[in-house]
Amino acid sequence: MAAACPGHATDATRAADATPAWRDTSLDFDRRAADLVSRMTLEEKIAQMQNAATAIPRLGVPAYDWWNEALHGVARAGTATVFPQAIGLAATFDVPLMHRVATAISDEARAKHDAFVREGKRERYQGLTFWSPNINIFRDPRWGRGQETYGEDPYLTARMGVAFVDGLQGDDPTYRKLDATAKHFAVHSGPESERHHFDARPSERDLYETYLPAFQALVQEAHVDAVMSAYNRVDGAPATGSKRLLGDILRSGWGFKGYVVSDCGAVADIFQHHKLVGTAEQAAALAVSGGVDLNCGTTYASLAKAVHDGLVDASVIDTAVQRLMLARFRLGMFDPSAKLPWSHLPELSAQLPAHGALARTAARESMVLLKNDGLLPLPRTLKRVAVVGPTADSVAALLGNYHGTPLGPVTVLAGIREALPRARVEYVQGADLVEGVKQPIDSGQFEAALDAAHRAEVVIFVGGLTADIEGEEMPVHAPGFDGGDRTSLRLPAPQLKLLKALQATGKPVVLVLTTGSALAVNWAAQKLPAILLAWYPGQAGGHAVADVLFGDADPAGRLPVTFYTGVQQLPPFDDYAMKGRTYRYFDGHPLFPFGYGLSYTHFDYADLHLDRTALDAGESMRITLTVKNTGQRAGDEVVQLYLRALDAPHAHAIKSLRGVRRISLNPGEQRVVSFDITPQADLRYYDAAQHAYAVDPGRYQVQVGASSADIRVAGDFSVRR
Repeated sequence: MAAACPGHATDATRAADATPAWRDTSLDFDRRAADLVSRMTLEEKIAQMQNAATAIPRLGVPAYDWWNEALHGVARAGTATVFPQAIGLAATFDVPLMHRVATAISDEARAKHDAFVREGKRERYQGLTFWSPNINIFRDPRWGRGQETYGEDPYLTARMGVAFVDGLQGDDPTYRKLDATAKHFAVHSGPESERHHFDARPSERDLYETYLPAFQALVQEAHVDAVMSAYNRVDGAPATGSKRLLGDILRSGWGFKGYVVSDCGAVADIFQHHKLVGTAEQAAALAVSGGVDLNCGTTYASLAKAVHDGLVDASVIDTAVQRLMLARFRLGMFDPSAKLPWSHLPELSAQLPAHGALARTAARESMVLLKNDGLLPLPRTLKRVAVVGPTADSVAALLGNYHGTPLGPVTVLAGIREALPRARVEYVQGADLVEGVKQPIDSGQFEAALDAAHRAEVVIFVGGLTADIEGEEMPVHAPGFDGGDRTSLRLPAPQLKLLKALQATGKPVVLVLTTGSALAVNWAAQKLPAILLAWYPGQAGGHAVADVLFGDADPAGRLPVTFYTGVQQLPPFDDYAMKGRTYRYFDGHPLFPFGYGLSYTHFDYADLHLDRTALDAGESMRITLTVKNTGQRAGDEVVQLYLRALDAPHAHAIKSLRGVRRISLNPGEQRVVSFDITPQADLRYYDAAQHAYAVDPGRYQVQVGASSADIRVAGDFSVRR
């Protein structure tokens, strides 16, 4: 790359370059990016390394803000389709559906960006570089940002994450549709109150077997173009600037070719909170030398002085800026729109009926039926229904965090009323969401809710949480909640009090839960006839809940996290060891296990066949079985394959998910389901002494079933030395 130019290009140079190489669309992107960077001054380069990159008028480079969000729909950029929150999408266990959702999101994002550019707008949330998905492992249900993830399992997180990135970035051989960003690298999952200064010190095995695999999959399989570094330290070094994480593992180990962006303010944390250095210049130099190309924030403004003071070489700046410019070239930002495959997308793609229908499908598929004593599905002949609870008529309960502005969101109450046009549906909120957070409701609401219940044939209680009380670094301090995280897994006290009183009326009560994380609804699991988990289901959430409650859809969502009976079953929140956490390492009895979810029909598993019972580590084995719908109605089954070590020399997880198939079957229909596994990929453990993955010889077991705790068929095999 050309050396950094200390001043502006001369008039003679500009005259000689009537058509500079970076403008020549016949040249490859690498050469064009190098040419453009060679024409910039040091100050101009540094300005491109901050999320709000300023324009360079003399070169014809427009301003660009790298900060955009698309966790479950285009966020903060006006009207957009809002799909279920990420944890709800994970609950579908439907990898092809995730790709369809991400493709719809990318259509809307491209159309929005093009419209903004036509209007001369280039502000935050109007670009093409999206800081999604969040593929951190949801290791502890107290973490408020766990709703943004795909759950507690590395395999499911990787499969969902790869599908999301593929859908966002597109498959054009020349241009990227959008840039996705794998975040937060690495070992980051709370507590939120400590995220700017804590030091995560996982074992090498936990690091490589739990915290890193999804990132590796997104880099090597999906070729994600960006990775966002985390706020915290890992083994004493800031994740934002860790030469081990960003250099040795990400670039040298995995071959990552894209760019690294810091989490917002994370470079400043290096000196302000971690206190590893004393000045902004030193923090900026540490971060960029460690591999962070783009600063979300302004600390990189001090890089000019850092170069002048000898803290960092100008060539490091050149490398970072060239990566950033290369990304912009790949996105087609400097090329005629006619060359881009997406120039035909309609401006109002966020309002396309097909996207609204997809949001409803995704919400339907995310619903997890936790309990049903035969009450569901409810008959449409009902005449009087009481809908009670603090999230029944709440749009906030549909959306979760990092959301867009939906067109015509349908609350659960609205969905129920639409489904029962001839019934009298009486609504009373009845209880506060949680004590001490918002203005308390009228004291007469509690009794009004009981009166409505007495008049009704069935009571539908809609409660749980919203992103107003769980989320990212929030000023929330209430019983059970602290700073966005939770200190208790129980249903908030005002809700539980009302729920118990409603049950005491003798009327059947259906509990519908809105939440982004596990809830210890122990009393409800014992006393109520039906519990439906809706997550934060997106703009069509009310329709989807009604579809399931009244039998238009078979519930087939599955839990991507373990539901514990309470925090007493968990290690301390700030302990990053995986021992005792998630279905892979927890040996207690959960309230509801990972992968769990009921249906309105029944499925039988039979005829498990392994095409070999002994194989070498690099060989492949095909597993087949037959799944049959033995019930009276059509439905989906999520077939889950787990692997378990029986007598391997080293300790392994209790079991690990290594295959998922969501299938639809009519009554009496059966289907052969197949999986392929390879020990080298599916049975590997990290050998800390050898600093490499390895496979133990020994005996293993294939387990296939309807959840991690509901194994229907199993077969043993061995891996040879």
